[in-house]
Amino acid sequence: MNTSEQAAVWSSRNSAELYGIDEWSNGYFGVSPQGEVVVRAPTSEGEASVSLMEIVDGLQQRGLQMPVLLRVENILDSRISILNDSFAQAIETSGYQGQYRGAFPIKVNQQSHVIAEIARFGERYNHGLEAGSKAELMIALATLTNRDSLIICNGYKDAEFISLGLQARKLGFKCFFVLETLSELQSVIECSRALDVEPLIGVRLKLSTKVEGHWSEDSGDRSLFGLNTNELVSVIDTLRDANLLHCFQLLHFHLGSQIPNIRSIRAGVLEACRYYIELVGEGAPLGYLDLGGGLAIDYDGTCSTNGHSRNYSVQEYCIDVVEAIQESLDQHQIPHPTIVTESGRATVAHTSVLLFNILDVTHFEPTAMPESLPVGCHEMIANLWHTLSVIRVANLQESYNDVIYYRDKIRDLFHSGDISLRHRVLGENIYLAALQKIAALLPQMKRIPAELESLPQLLADIYYGNFSVFQSLPDSWAIGQIFPVMPIHRLNEEPTRQAIIADLTCDCDGKLQKFATSEGESSTLPLHAINSGEEYYLGVFLVGAYQETLGDLHNLFGDTNVASVRINADKSIDFVHELHGDSIADVLSYVEYKPNSLYEQFRKTAEQAVRDGVISIADRQQMLAAYSESLRGYTYFEK
Repeated sequence: MNTSEQAAVWSSRNSAELYGIDEWSNGYFGVSPQGEVVVRAPTSEGEASVSLMEIVDGLQQRGLQMPVLLRVENILDSRISILNDSFAQAIETSGYQGQYRGAFPIKVNQQSHVIAEIARFGERYNHGLEAGSKAELMIALATLTNRDSLIICNGYKDAEFISLGLQARKLGFKCFFVLETLSELQSVIECSRALDVEPLIGVRLKLSTKVEGHWSEDSGDRSLFGLNTNELVSVIDTLRDANLLHCFQLLHFHLGSQIPNIRSIRAGVLEACRYYIELVGEGAPLGYLDLGGGLAIDYDGTCSTNGHSRNYSVQEYCIDVVEAIQESLDQHQIPHPTIVTESGRATVAHTSVLLFNILDVTHFEPTAMPESLPVGCHEMIANLWHTLSVIRVANLQESYNDVIYYRDKIRDLFHSGDISLRHRVLGENIYLAALQKIAALLPQMKRIPAELESLPQLLADIYYGNFSVFQSLPDSWAIGQIFPVMPIHRLNEEPTRQAIIADLTCDCDGKLQKFATSEGESSTLPLHAINSGEEYYLGVFLVGAYQETLGDLHNLFGDTNVASVRINADKSIDFVHELHGDSIADVLSYVEYKPNSLYEQFRKTAEQAVRDGVISIADRQQMLAAYSESLRGYTYFEK
């Protein structure tokens, strides 16, 4: 079948299945018949589909070069609605007598536009915020206007933190102090007396329930945070002695940031309910049960418990939580509490996409192969040539062993000066041709030898992307998180290359080499061959949680350009926010350089070169202008 015939049988539907977009996107993204990724944005009049390539064009017209972090406001609005509406439906269906209140944990995405949108979209649901530091509490106090929204204060709290929260109580906010350690309780009592404000107190439990996945250490007896049973009893006794037991109104637990198995969630709720029942029996007027975070998202589309996914939906999560609480408390005629969750990933992950272009490609295949060996080749090169000609399915392991042996001999000969550079190049090309031939025959083997299983990965292309893993996708480097990655155009063409993706940082860890595909996790990603003179764009999806704040300045690559868009029912696009990324001057200032001082030092160097006759005054002026312009420039590759 020739290339044109292959293109004719490949469709956008094939690409959608290949990259698993229908499985991991939760319906927010798809592939159009024109071969482009589209945003399926919920609007007041139904779904509106807009191509990401159209958005990219609009960004570039507005001066926002790649890479760009794209946020879609419609999706954030939808995620808040789904969470609140699903709990409302579960409560109504089961006859639960309590309410639901969400509190977004600011640490998951602290960017001001995101928090402002959450407060705006969540106001109709009384959706609140969770603060784990004084700075985050100050954000919550300045952002929330709905006094029926909760403010949950987690983390270690000094007197200033507590005083800020008590000021919120004076303003009429339901601001809870969740005790992480026993020592915090006395500070809360002293500050509340000094300001004459009764606190709202919660306690974080250290449950014995263990969960699966990367964040399993957030659960169990050895979890870092929360009170054990002895400390819990001490809290009750201390509050009773201080005549403040009536302030103990919230019970909190947190099993992990991404809980893959619904059974773990149900087990945690049931265990927490046992504590809730006992605390009510002790006289604590509890009215809130806070499950913390953990509502997972399906990063790889497998709907499994592998840690990058989850085996339940938002609706199932809500139903299981409501039913577990109801069944536990009804046995003891205890009123149903307000259910609180601090869902972060499930709220913001889908809303952001990292868009970047490919700058170059390295191929691991022969650049040129002669029809026959030139006269005078060394015996080792001739042996390698012969091995290439006899490779068959029946002898792949033997052929691979011979290829590696002759390759190493040829390199030794070059190091000792016994063959020329051009003969070394010839040997390398034959070696690569042999490996490519072996890799192509592997699928025909009944059982692939262990040594050959990684061969396709070793021969994969390296696509160089205009981004920094450490700045934009730190979880992929730090904890092996898988994010969906795919081209955002040319999807009506079959991707014929297998690749890994390297970033701009010149660091061996600056790469993506774990990908979600329709067949499970893969060490390579199918991509298209680069067309000369054309840009090739990729998107990394589900990056709205944690990645922006955790990003670092490896190689002094700073924040990317950021854009927030709102898609209207008529498919028009409102570019709501445009934020240009860090300039070189910005990132230099972050590491204690003063851009003006650097410019002055360079000016002196250029002036000295004029005095020494090395450059002309005109050269000096051109150099200074270029230096000044670079200080104002983007830290990423510019065209």
